[in-house]
Amino acid sequence: MRSFTELDAWKKSRILRNEISVLVKTFPSEEKYRLSDQIIRSSRSIGNNIAEGQGRFHYIDAAKFLINARGSITETIDHLIIALDELYISNEIFEKLKNLCDDCMRLTNGYINYLRQQKNINND
Repeated sequence: MRSFTELDAWKKSRILRNEISVLVKTFPSEEKYRLSDQIIRSSRSIGNNIAEGQGRFHYIDAAKFLINARGSITETIDHLIIALDELYISNEIFEKLKNLCDDCMRLTNGYINYLRQQKNINND
């Protein structure tokens, strides 16, 4: 089994997490314990769930954690929409980060499909 740090889905989630960490430093101070905290937690949760799933060494368990990662991706997008609506970020920044989220989603979905195929191959 490969390390989670070798997975493209985890690598892309790391990039997103780091971009979010830089971004929230530009938010107003009154958002420190509201939007900033929430978007940091949701973006960190993506990679956390990918890593935890990889550590499970069972296809079904790993897929469950990847599904949780997908939920964290969509939560992060929702927080970005809030930041856009509150005028904390521009459309350009939103689109850039949304595209990163979309890449994370695509890679995570691909890995889920791969795990399901492996499960089916090993059950035959």
